[in-house]
Amino acid sequence: MASVGVVTRVLLGKNVVNRVAAANTGFVKFYSTGPAYENIKVEVVGAKKNVGLIQLNRPKALNALCGPLFVEVGQAVKDFETDDKIAAIVITGNEKAFAAGADIKEMQNNTFSGNTKKGFLQDIEDYISNCGKPVIAAVNGFALGGGCELAMLCDIIYAGEKAKFGQPEINLGTIPGIGGTQRLPRYVGKSKAMEIVLTGNFIDAHEAERMGLVSRVFPVDKLLEETIKLAERIGTHSPLIVKMAKAAVNQAYETTLKSGLQFEKAYFYGTFATEDRKEGMTAFVEKRPPNFKNE
Repeated sequence: MASVGVVTRVLLGKNVVNRVAAANTGFVKFYSTGPAYENIKVEVVGAKKNVGLIQLNRPKALNALCGPLFVEVGQAVKDFETDDKIAAIVITGNEKAFAAGADIKEMQNNTFSGNTKKGFLQDIEDYISNCGKPVIAAVNGFALGGGCELAMLCDIIYAGEKAKFGQPEINLGTIPGIGGTQRLPRYVGKSKAMEIVLTGNFIDAHEAERMGLVSRVFPVDKLLEETIKLAERIGTHSPLIVKMAKAAVNQAYETTLKSGLQFEKAYFYGTFATEDRKEGMTAFVEKRPPNFKNE
């Protein structure tokens, strides 16, 4: 995904390295940085190198969500969140699958007591849900079960035109366990969510868009490019104000309208204590681009 002249984080064997490709020379310089990953690939992309890209990388298993993969995604999200150069995070898979569900072989012998004592896939939910930066899912292929739930954990979902979404856990004698029964009704309404969860049927990308599960649908080969463009567009704004806006929208899903309106007003008033609000309005009046400082 990296191009000549672009600095990206990639994987080389078991070492995460930074790759600097000098334009038109073919020269590549490597130096070690960050943690090693075995189930995901991590890159920094975008014209300003301000978009963190996490690619699920278990292609032989259609990116089935095993425990180690969840740990790695959680760590990568956490690392990008604490990196001041990163404006937004994109999570994707490959053209065949975003993630075709949880790893059933890994789950098969789980017990109620074991799940209760250890928790199950809780870290990934906490890391993504609590991330202050926007997290965008770029979904091609199958997003089923835990894969659909992982996409719904993100703030925005873009889909390739061949994407398939679903919660087929009912076919396995269980139910969604990473928010599928809770987030899906908030996206698509009770009746449609019941139909999806109780039948295990798949829905295609265009139906997902009509229902409000997906923001936009693109040709398969354009999906990641368009998703990165969205992340870059978000990155033109004040990171501080973006974080506040994200928190305000999330509040709408987690509280009453009255409480949400109070939260919004408090945050709106709060923006007037920031230098970026002052800069944004001053730049508008002066008819120039704003120079946000994240302050």
